[in-house]
Amino acid sequence: MNSCEADTRCVAVIGMACRLPGAGGADELWELLLDEVDATGDTPAERYDADALHSVKGAPGKITARRAGYVAGAGEFDAAFFGMSEAEAVQLDPQQRLLLMTAWEALEDAGRTAAELAGSRTGVFVGNARSDYLEIALRQGADGAGAAQLNNFRSLLPARLSHFLDLRGPSVVVDTACSSSLVAVHQAVQSLRSGEIPLALAAGVNLVLRPDEAIVMSQAGGHSRDGRSRFGDAAADGHAPGDAVGVLVLKRLDRAEADGDRIRAVIRGSAVGNDGRTSDTVLNPSLQGQLDVLRWAYEDAGVNPADVDYVEAHGSGSPSLDPLELTALGEVLGAGRPAGRPLLVGSVKTNVGHAEAAGGMAGIIKAVLCLEHGRIPASLHLSTPRPDLDWDALPVRVPGEALDLPEHDGRPAYAGVSGQGSAALNAHVVLSEAAPSAAAEEPEPADTPYLLALSARSAEALTDLVAAYVRHLAPDGAGAAYSVRDICHTAALRRDHHEGHRLAVVGATHKDLRDALISGAAHAEGPLADLAAHYTVGEDVDWEAAVGKGGRYVPVPGYPWQTKRYWTGERDGSEGDDLASWVLSEHARTAFEEDSTLTDIGIDSLAKLRIVVDLAKRTGQDVDPEELGQVRTVGELRTWTRALQAATR
Repeated sequence: MNSCEADTRCVAVIGMACRLPGAGGADELWELLLDEVDATGDTPAERYDADALHSVKGAPGKITARRAGYVAGAGEFDAAFFGMSEAEAVQLDPQQRLLLMTAWEALEDAGRTAAELAGSRTGVFVGNARSDYLEIALRQGADGAGAAQLNNFRSLLPARLSHFLDLRGPSVVVDTACSSSLVAVHQAVQSLRSGEIPLALAAGVNLVLRPDEAIVMSQAGGHSRDGRSRFGDAAADGHAPGDAVGVLVLKRLDRAEADGDRIRAVIRGSAVGNDGRTSDTVLNPSLQGQLDVLRWAYEDAGVNPADVDYVEAHGSGSPSLDPLELTALGEVLGAGRPAGRPLLVGSVKTNVGHAEAAGGMAGIIKAVLCLEHGRIPASLHLSTPRPDLDWDALPVRVPGEALDLPEHDGRPAYAGVSGQGSAALNAHVVLSEAAPSAAAEEPEPADTPYLLALSARSAEALTDLVAAYVRHLAPDGAGAAYSVRDICHTAALRRDHHEGHRLAVVGATHKDLRDALISGAAHAEGPLADLAAHYTVGEDVDWEAAVGKGGRYVPVPGYPWQTKRYWTGERDGSEGDDLASWVLSEHARTAFEEDSTLTDIGIDSLAKLRIVVDLAKRTGQDVDPEELGQVRTVGELRTWTRALQAATR
């Protein structure tokens, strides 16, 4: 069996973030799992009219369930943070928007800054199979097929992220249907092992905005009639579709350890494989195909399958897939297993629905949480085990209540994660719990002061960030578990320092820092107070002098998004009668200042021709294109449109 301490093939999960039904992050997901919450619900009206399409019997052109798993606030986005205008944000696929914010959260969780990654060969691998926002626009006919829709092709999902962060490594979409995000993880692991890249973002994204796939699955008998996934249950009648956005930050284990990264779990190995012609049709699942991939994955990982404690199954609630999956797991991971230690198998899909191309990412995030907490949450909706499986002979147990992972002498706990695609592409990833964190170095004297530096891209965001740290540093806050030195070290060296809105305070204790944040005063004199003053006015700081040596990365509050809803066909009316604001909201492609040139914000000669036509319709008078051609900046546009508007009165 391979030892990860000596094996450079092992990959560390150093950060992760997610948005799932009922959970805005990994911590919320864990609470949801332990509380045995079914987060699926009625289809929001903004998606489609589920009532009009519903048919219990699955009539042609209808869907069998009104319910599925939906992410709250799918249209919410911090456009200003990412340098986008309102017009660009509303036209951009919300899958891209949510991926940008979730990837930033994952990098913060990993303690990796955008500044240090810019220009690096970091790779981006995104599992995705939907482009609903684009399809909705194209169905409007010629009016919806504008040039802006080029931004919504699926290849732009990873490309947008690579562009924003200036990442130079591979940037690819992976589409193997429901196994897509696990295959993305597999590809990222291979790229890290080969030395092609130093860091990877592996992601899965799925937003259900159209009913088309639900109609197809209803007609094929694969859609749950009550919108619930019943993995392993006799009443299972298909899956409940769902939303998900999840991102992992991956790095070779030896490098993560050398760099002092927090390691949340370790990927020991993985495998992917197609069923080939081991089934009668391409759409029918194959037992042999699953057996092959499981054996290959554990061979790659150097792990004895009988040692695995838990498998996060594909577990969609399919009457045809579930028995094959449980049989394959029992045959490969049950061989040689002690009689009193059955393999625990569960499915996050019973909580949040099946997120299709992102379903495997939801599963791997759950598995990481299980290894971190040493607990296996209950798998829901299993009241009557399937009668076509011999459960007494099958060395598998689907827990109906939360259970502790067994303890092992001399080795970590192991977990596997499975995914199966309708393209007959199976995937399995083998994880182990991370080694215990190294003991902290000898603490500094209690009266040693440290500098805590905070920054944001707006005054409102900085206010929210300060409030988050005040809660974090409270006696009952999460930061109470960590030293002041480590908190200040993380804020200084493991967070980006934004321009324009900064605050720095000095303190020797959690209370000192908290009081200083509340009052807004540095509460100190001397070199650190001087450094704080320099930092707040935007100057560079010698962080080694500011926080000293020996600090460790610890969790601290993330960036507080300042979101607004952006959804196709919706306007908030904030432009009022201001023609310039209306023109800019419709046509500007980036954020802008008054002296920004129209060309720089994406208003070129072709856009100006459209603006002339639009203004003529809006004002009811002729608009001279030559006059608009002479307008160079945003400020000049405001002056010109005010004159135009005055002439209409």
